[in-house]
Amino acid sequence: MFFHRQELQHKASPDRPDAVYARKLQEVLGGQYGEITVAMQYGFQSWNAHLPGKYRDLLFGIGAEEMGHVEMLATMIAQLLEKAPLGVTEEAVQDDPTVAAVVGGTDLQHAIVAGAGARPVDSMGNPWSASYVTASGNLLADFTANANAEMQGRLQVSRLYHMTDDAGVRDLLSFLLARDTMHQNQWIAAARELQEEGYEQLPVPSNFPQKKEETSVSYDYLNFSDGAHASEGSWASGPTPDGNGEFAYHEAPERGVPMPPPTRPDSRFYGTTDLPNAVEKVAGAVQDKLTKE
Repeated sequence: MFFHRQELQHKASPDRPDAVYARKLQEVLGGQYGEITVAMQYGFQSWNAHLPGKYRDLLFGIGAEEMGHVEMLATMIAQLLEKAPLGVTEEAVQDDPTVAAVVGGTDLQHAIVAGAGARPVDSMGNPWSASYVTASGNLLADFTANANAEMQGRLQVSRLYHMTDDAGVRDLLSFLLARDTMHQNQWIAAARELQEEGYEQLPVPSNFPQKKEETSVSYDYLNFSDGAHASEGSWASGPTPDGNGEFAYHEAPERGVPMPPPTRPDSRFYGTTDLPNAVEKVAGAVQDKLTKE
């Protein structure tokens, strides 16, 4: 059950309108690593959680907070668009608002489609996509993906912070940066705790028996690049993070195994293949006759 209270978690008021910056801000609202994505991601992870208790409660709590961040950004974008010139930016292009919008760097659909409001799109106008959401049912995999989402989001907000001198906008971004800091640490801590408590281990999924994989190459670093320094990292020698083996460095094999012979689809696939042999010709003729009858 959701209940909405008409209050914001943090102030979201710019000092002045700025339609160009409103478009930029759409990225952290409706982009791949925007607030809509993490709100939906944590929501579906919580609804799909097979393990009740503190981990599911953590997902519920942060997911609900992220919905509030969607609201704050949408509110900020609407205020940035309020009384801002949308479509006509210079006398020279007043006869063509479309050209004016492109020249000005604004999002024309802010005015035409949303009536000077935010939209569930990124900064280029691409619609938000559910394909951005990771919700696998494996908490260690999901918490690791969540940490990455918060890192990418914080990176983008950091860049946006330096693209404006509006104190009101920077105040909101400063708050979002701080919350991203917290959430990064929470997901990393939760992933570590899952492993310490024995619910999940590396490699994910840990309940798939490793003896069924080709263990002779499980911890071999096969270097398929001519980079000379790749062998110097901790990923090339020493104990593996999962504690199940030792890294070993190898140059990539000079030769592999032969390719299998070309596939021979039957005539129904209408592929371009070599000429059929006599048996295939006879089979094809019989099939054509049966089809006609």
